[in-house]
Amino acid sequence: MSYLSADAGLIRELLPPQARPAEDSDGLFLLYAVLMRAKGEQVTAADVHDAWTAWMQLRNPDHAALVPFDELSPVTRREDEPYAQAIQAAARVRSKDRS
Repeated sequence: MSYLSADAGLIRELLPPQARPAEDSDGLFLLYAVLMRAKGEQVTAADVHDAWTAWMQLRNPDHAALVPFDELSPVTRREDEPYAQAIQAAARVRSKDRS
C-alpha cells in the first residue's frame, strides 16, 4: 500500500457516518489524499468539489454538477463539507504522526 493509499484510507475512516462516498471511489479518495498533502488543514469544500469534478468527468462527463463550486446550489455545496472536514482532520493526524 502506498502512502497515498494510506492517507486515502484515513480520510475515508474520518468521514462522519452520514457521508456516503460513491461506490468504487478509491480513485476519488486518492485525489483527496493529494489535496490533504498539498493543502492540509487549509483545504476547502471548493477544493473537494474540484477533485470530485476531475474524478467525475472521467466517469460521467454529462453529470449536472460538473460546474464551478460557486455555481452549485447551497444544498449541493454542503455535501462537500464532510469531505473537507475529514481531509482537515486527516491532515491534523498526519501532522501529529510527524511530530
